[in-house]
Amino acid sequence: MSKNLEMSLLLDFYGQMLTPKQRDVMELYYYEDLSLAEIAEHENITRQGVHDFIKRSEQILSDLENKLMLAEKFSRLSSSLAEISSIADRICAESGQKSKKIYNDSCRIKEIISITQNFI
Repeated sequence: MSKNLEMSLLLDFYGQMLTPKQRDVMELYYYEDLSLAEIAEHENITRQGVHDFIKRSEQILSDLENKLMLAEKFSRLSSSLAEISSIADRICAESGQKSKKIYNDSCRIKEIISITQNFI
C-alpha cells in the first residue's frame, strides 16, 4: 500500500486523536493534496512548520495503529467479506433451482454481507 493511501486510512481511523491543527494540516496534505507551501500559506506557518506537523502527526498515527491495529483489522475484515461474497455469488449461480434451500441460504448470506459492509 502506498504511503499516501496508508496515511489517509490511518487519518480516517485515528484522526480524532490529533489536535485540530494537526488534523487540519494532515487533511490538507493527504486529502486535498496541497503542497507544503500552500498549507503554510493557508495555516500562516512556515513550510518547515508544516513539515514538522506532518512528520509528528504521521508518527502519532503510526504509533496508534501499531498499538490498536484497527486499520489492519478493518482491511482483513473487508477482504474476508469480499471473499465470502464471491463464494456466495458462485453458490447462488451454480445452485439455481436444483436446491431451493441452498439458493435461499446463499442469497441470505449475500444480504448479511451487504448489511455488514454498509456498517463498516
